Amino acid sequence: MNKKYFDLIETSSLTKSQIKHLEAEKQRKLRLHAKKIDELNKKKISELPQLYHVKGKVIISINLEEKNSHTFESGQKIYIGRQFNNLNRRETEPVNAFVVDAEYIPRGVEILIHPNAINDTNKIFGFGEDMTTVRYYSIPEEQCYLWKDSESQWQPLKNYATGLRVFKEYQGPIVGIEPEKIKDVLYITSGELKGKVVKTLKACDYEIIYMGKDGREERIIRCRHFENEINEREEVIAIDKQLTKEVKDKNLMVGVSKSDAKYIIFTL
Repeated sequence: MNKKYFDLIETSSLTKSQIKHLEAEKQRKLRLHAKKIDELNKKKISELPQLYHVKGKVIISINLEEKNSHTFESGQKIYIGRQFNNLNRRETEPVNAFVVDAEYIPRGVEILIHPNAINDTNKIFGFGEDMTTVRYYSIPEEQCYLWKDSESQWQPLKNYATGLRVFKEYQGPIVGIEPEKIKDVLYITSGELKGKVVKTLKACDYEIIYMGKDGREERIIRCRHFENEINEREEVIAIDKQLTKEVKDKNLMVGVSKSDAKYIIFTL
């Protein structure tokens, strides 16, 4: 259980330099405490307790405070309380988890999950609850999207594919106009459709917001695709050969957003 402590000090008789010193000392103690918790979190999340999944479920460990920090290039980490002024759970809730046990996902690998999977319905109560912010959950397989391979690359799990949005660059005389997103199409970057532009159902470019290995926010897009299987939840409905050709001919750009969209250079 989280605990808070307050130092009640009479400051009316203190000088400005003394108050400044007290404030600096308080900040130093807070940084030391945060560093200690961070070290304990890293140690605990690397452990694999003796928990085993049931059919259709994946046992995970997850740091609930994963998204409440940002690391600068210098290595300095700061706290950012996302939940206080943001109702978008994709941005506020942690999605980086580690597999404790699953049917087909390798044990111990890092995965990206749905932000709504972390709730009391899926929580394993009375296990591993201590001063750390790491907790254990049993979540549905379908809420696990990507896993990190031995080369630290994100790979889609069963029934998912990764992709990029497709953009058409503005060709007019005005400078600074952003490219236009082509609706309901994706350039697929994994599996049997890799390298092809496909048409999808509406709003199928689900954007996962996760924490990268450098402690900074990153994004990746996934859609549902059932290879060699007919499923009513399939989101890919057709391959668009014309748009695929235009991407290869560098007439169209691809990216996660308008700001990072670029032309792809194909090599033989």
